[in-house]
Amino acid sequence: MSLTRPYKITIAVLAVLVALGMGAYIFQLVGGLGVTGMSNGTSWGLYIAGFMFLEGLGAGALAIASGVTVFRASAYRAAVLPAVIISVVCMLLAGALVLIDLGGVVRIANMMLSFNPASPLFWDVCLVSCFLVVGVVFLYLLTSKRGTAASQMATARIALPIAVLVPSVTAWLFGLQIAREGWYSSIMAPLFVASALDSGLALLVLALIWLNRNRVRAGSERCLSGLAGLLALFVAVDGYMVGCEVLTMAYPGTEGAAALLAEMTSGSMAPFFWIEVIVGVFAPCLILAFAKNRRRPGIVALASAGVLAGVFCKRIWLLLGSFVYPNVAGAPGLISGSSSTQGVEGVHGWTVVSSYAPTLPEVLIVAGVFALGVLAFLVLAQRFLVDDVSSEEGLTDKGMLAVEREDVVASHEPIEASLDCRFGTVRAGEQERSQ
Repeated sequence: MSLTRPYKITIAVLAVLVALGMGAYIFQLVGGLGVTGMSNGTSWGLYIAGFMFLEGLGAGALAIASGVTVFRASAYRAAVLPAVIISVVCMLLAGALVLIDLGGVVRIANMMLSFNPASPLFWDVCLVSCFLVVGVVFLYLLTSKRGTAASQMATARIALPIAVLVPSVTAWLFGLQIAREGWYSSIMAPLFVASALDSGLALLVLALIWLNRNRVRAGSERCLSGLAGLLALFVAVDGYMVGCEVLTMAYPGTEGAAALLAEMTSGSMAPFFWIEVIVGVFAPCLILAFAKNRRRPGIVALASAGVLAGVFCKRIWLLLGSFVYPNVAGAPGLISGSSSTQGVEGVHGWTVVSSYAPTLPEVLIVAGVFALGVLAFLVLAQRFLVDDVSSEEGLTDKGMLAVEREDVVASHEPIEASLDCRFGTVRAGEQERSQ
């Protein structure tokens, strides 16, 4: 891949964003979490929304890569290695945002020293760690000469359930909290898995289109159109689950659900909710429902970008919507805890309605983390995807080709044995007739 002028400009812009993010993080370390828009009423903000989004991207990409390997979907071989790279990068960034949200990296030691096995948060940390280990091993086996067909297949079989469990456990962090109207739902885990699959696949499709356009890694039209069709299916399932959740909230008409639904559809969360519904669900489904559109990379890229925007907006309204009305019935409320309230004389510290808006340091830190992820993918693409082995259906991995050869040989053996038996029977009959 040649270092063209647009490529160099992109690298420079990403590097500037990373530098600004690092500077904002140092500012947060000095000033504490008080420089953010979070408070006692809204204890999670843009960092956790970014964590949810990036974790879903990583889990979805690894699910696609391991699924293609386990089920030997040869038409999509070219997507395996880019998908594994995306999964590792996204999960590393997701973990970084959690550490940033803690206010200091050293605070992770508290979780190690006083962990609680009954907490879903403990199991989320364990699964994310396992995800990273399996993802790195998978990447090594796909890019190293030591990676055999058997080792790749074994790793993929381990990676597939982990890719499903990681967003599920994160969903249970929300779904098991009975005090939050918008989180306490049995459908939360399937909803997170569906969002992970469509967002991870959308990012993978965008990466494949970019790699193909820049002649980094060739891919077939069949592979792209097939992935686009699968994306339309995933988006439809995701939208169906959101519709089921909204119907369950709206039909009974309970006070808490009605207030939250009004906040989602016509309140502060309405822009994010409707962007997800229109841009992230309806538009991609309508675009990708037609086969001719699935064969056009530009249209597929537009639909994939819409899916990513919709899933990110879903993370916003799903996370922040349930913070608007704290469960403080019969109590004076919550102490704001924000530095602005403490610094203004005569302002009452108790509140019964929470509010949140990300501050400039939060935005710069999250932008820096995302820019770092793009830089990491470009570096790894330059290292592992350039001048790879190609075939008729695009570029393939040697291990997967070896697996397919083994399957072909194994499938021919019983046929040959059956033919030998039949020919032996025919010969025996001919001999009897001749006698």
